[in-house]
Amino acid sequence: MFGKYQIRICEYPIVTQYGYDSVLESTPLLAGFALAAAAYAGRYSIQAWQAFKTRPPRIRRFYEGGFQPAMTKREAALILGVRESTPVDKIKEAHRRVMVANHPDAGGSHYLASKINEAKEMILGKTKGGSAF
Repeated sequence: MFGKYQIRICEYPIVTQYGYDSVLESTPLLAGFALAAAAYAGRYSIQAWQAFKTRPPRIRRFYEGGFQPAMTKREAALILGVRESTPVDKIKEAHRRVMVANHPDAGGSHYLASKINEAKEMILGKTKGGSAF
């Protein structure tokens, strides 16, 4: 009791258009739906995880490893993304494409640019190997 006023929470039953206490009667139904949805989502996620684990590993699209001390034709072809027996015009096109992506003026590395140029010279037969770095 607060002063002269008395507070009564609920003196009369709640009557709605669906009958008495419809909110309280539907609570177990809503809890059941929530539990079923959680079980379904859990089952689906377990199946998806198992399918993901059984997939074969993806093949990496890049060469793992650093540069060799003396560049070989194979390494030069890997740098430019061509085969060792590629025609000269395709080698120049590949060199230009890789060089545009890694040019020092565009934020690329001087070291990579020198390796790209060395790879082009190696495949075209203008050098015997060796790098400035």
